[in-house]
Amino acid sequence: MAKEVVKKIKLQIEAGKATPAPPVGTVLGPAGVNLQEFCTKFNEATREKMGDVVPCEISIYDDRSFDFVLKTAPAGFLLKKAAKIKKGSTKGANEIVATITKEDVKKIAEEKLPDLNAYDVESAMKIIEGTARNMGIAVKGVNDAELAAQAEEARREEAEAQKREEQLAEMEAEAKEFNAEVPVAGDEEKAEESASE
Repeated sequence: MAKEVVKKIKLQIEAGKATPAPPVGTVLGPAGVNLQEFCTKFNEATREKMGDVVPCEISIYDDRSFDFVLKTAPAGFLLKKAAKIKKGSTKGANEIVATITKEDVKKIAEEKLPDLNAYDVESAMKIIEGTARNMGIAVKGVNDAELAAQAEEARREEAEAQKREEQLAEMEAEAKEFNAEVPVAGDEEKAEESASE
């Protein structure tokens, strides 16, 4: 009789560095998995990928045994590694933080191909280019000029918005200084009527 899968858990763990401490312990402990056994098997399976973040899908069976499938590293992680940066742009495509070559994109696309929703390397490269764009990483010869122009336009718009904010603050300050009572139409007539009575 085949074992029944009770639970499926997805984790992203640094290769070769799984320990029973959190996050592994807090996720797998309540599921009844032998933590030390999982960590040993995971670390052995990922030893050659040291330094990479490796997503894995763990299937837990009704008898508390488990299997796991290793996936390819996240595209964002691979792009940061290729661009040699710690993090992507906080403003997305409006701020370029690094530039990579088309060969870098092709390497990443070939590595990620099994986990992407693409049938060939060209389609996978388009997916990776889109991820890079959203992280503020330009691809030399593909979208670097377009992203540079977009970043410049975003800077100009930001400067204009800042200028408008300063003008608004000045106008508000002038209005507070002025703070004169402006007569409202109709108040004079009411005052005259009440005086005649």
